[in-house]
Amino acid sequence: MATFPVVDLSLVNGEERVATLEKINDACENWGFFELVNHGISTELLDTVEKMTKDHYKKTMEQRFKEMVAAKGLDAVQSEIHDLDWESTFFLRHLPSSNISEVPDLEEDYRKTMKEFAVELEKLAEKLLDLLCENLGLEKGYLKKVFYGSKGTNFGTKVSNYPPCPKPDLIKGLRAHSDAGGIILLFQDDKVSGLQLLKDGEWVDVPPMHHSIVINLGDQIEVITNGKYKSVMHRVIAQSDGTRMSIASFYNPGDDAFISPAPAVLEKKTEDAPTYPKFVFDDYMKLYSGLKFQAKEPRFEAMKAKESTPVATT
Repeated sequence: MATFPVVDLSLVNGEERVATLEKINDACENWGFFELVNHGISTELLDTVEKMTKDHYKKTMEQRFKEMVAAKGLDAVQSEIHDLDWESTFFLRHLPSSNISEVPDLEEDYRKTMKEFAVELEKLAEKLLDLLCENLGLEKGYLKKVFYGSKGTNFGTKVSNYPPCPKPDLIKGLRAHSDAGGIILLFQDDKVSGLQLLKDGEWVDVPPMHHSIVINLGDQIEVITNGKYKSVMHRVIAQSDGTRMSIASFYNPGDDAFISPAPAVLEKKTEDAPTYPKFVFDDYMKLYSGLKFQAKEPRFEAMKAKESTPVATT
């Protein structure tokens, strides 16, 4: 099995730019995931985010999670659970407007730190999108422009903790799925593992690395690249020891963004290669919300069918 791709992002600024871009391209085509080091976000900020997130979980969310487990009898299940994930989460929205000031139970320092972190992640996401444009032969800024819609991109963060699970063989931390959106930036625990992706029919561990940011591509990138780049299934395995921290930030198209394969990509496709669908992002999200834990292909087919359905006139 090939080694999980790790990219030193600082090398795009020097003599190894071409080789680094090729490594990113290969990861996007063959893995749908890669891990970034030297990505430009300070280690001090990452350490602060990690400490505050873990403290917040212990202080505010751990007891609630234990009460939920007891109420649902999850610590004594005897057969596999298919409709629930072993995770404790909350969501922060950054763009087009922030809700950080409204999320309950967050200390002011934590709010401030997460705002600062979101600014850094947004810059990193946009830098990565431009590197993807370069690799794809698209004009600089193409992906950001497509994502923008009329009101700007959707950008938010899912803050998760995966506590020790007494039945890790029967309950997943997070069930297998591909992500609906654009590009996902994950700051994960560097000691407790659990994230896996599906490659060539086998589940492969995404290695925890100190101060790294894991990148994965969502369904919209697969559509825009007409399948050249892949959105892949991934899951979180619950662990019997240790609580795993996961801070996943989703840089997604705006609700009314029109998503379709890039013309410059279609020009290069072979005649027999299928063409991906065209749709408004919010329509895709409505479909995805009920089918998240299923394969992506039927979602693409449903959007394609909708595209070819004539609109009734009165």
